[in-house]
Formats: sequence, structure tokens, C-alpha cells
Amino acid sequence: MKYFAICSLILAGILIAGCTSTQAPPGATPVPTTAPVTTGVTIASPQPVFSLGSAYLDKPGGYTFSSENDVIVEEFRVDSPSWGINYKIQPLNDDLQYCWFVMNVTNMNSGQTDTFGYGREYSIDLERTIPMYNEGPYTITMKGNRVKVWVKAAIRNP
Repeated sequence: MKYFAICSLILAGILIAGCTSTQAPPGATPVPTTAPVTTGVTIASPQPVFSLGSAYLDKPGGYTFSSENDVIVEEFRVDSPSWGINYKIQPLNDDLQYCWFVMNVTNMNSGQTDTFGYGREYSIDLERTIPMYNEGPYTITMKGNRVKVWVKAAIRNP
């Protein structure tokens, strides 16, 4: 009799503790027990797509920067609020850590300067097209090292 009482208490304790498994009702959706897994995929934000027309600045041979002290300044006047800048980079060294380019675009009326570049703290995209929105006189100051750069500033085509 003692054994029956002890076994009954143990069985009751197991049932109360929930140590028995039960089947989920048919059609029930199982609940995930872990957090969803995310991948390291980054979606790039869309870049503006447009073409350039009549040029304010376009040197066919491009600009060559062979040392960190090379500085080139270009000036031009923009007569359209819808224009843009395109630049293409050609690294001149196999070791890309030495290849960089920085371009400061300054509106001489407002004094506002926008800076774009390649390498160092900038992206390593070899080509970039940037929309611009203000008329007026502009100065582009370019610095670089071990790169050849083609810069075009022109009216944006619709």
C-alpha cells in the first residue's frame, strides 16, 4: 500500500510539473522558440539616374594626380538650377591604399562647399554622378594621389 501511495504522489507531481508532452491540435501553427535569423545583406539606396548635356566643365584628357601635393582649381558659371557633376577615377597604382581623390565644389555666391571623393574615408566607387541644384559661379578644388580623374559638370538632361 505504501508503494501505491508513493507512486501515486510521484505521478501526480510529474503531471502537475508539466513534464509530459501533448500533441498540438491539428492545424495549429508551431510557435518559434528562437529569434528570427537575419542575414548581413545591406540594400543600397537608389542613386539618382540622369544624363548630362551641355558641359560647363569637361577636360577631355582628364586630370592626373601623381603626388599628395597636387592641387588643381577650376572655375565656371552655372546658368541652370538643374545640373550635375560626374567623375570617373582610374587608379595609377596597384596598391589602392595610396590612391585617393577629393573634390570640393564651392558656390562662390553662398560660400557653401560640398565635398566628394574616392579612397581614404570616401567610397571606392570608380564613377559617381551627383545632382546639383543652384545656379551661380563655382570653384572646384581637386586634390589627389596616384589617380587620373575625368570630371564633367553639365546641365542635367530630363
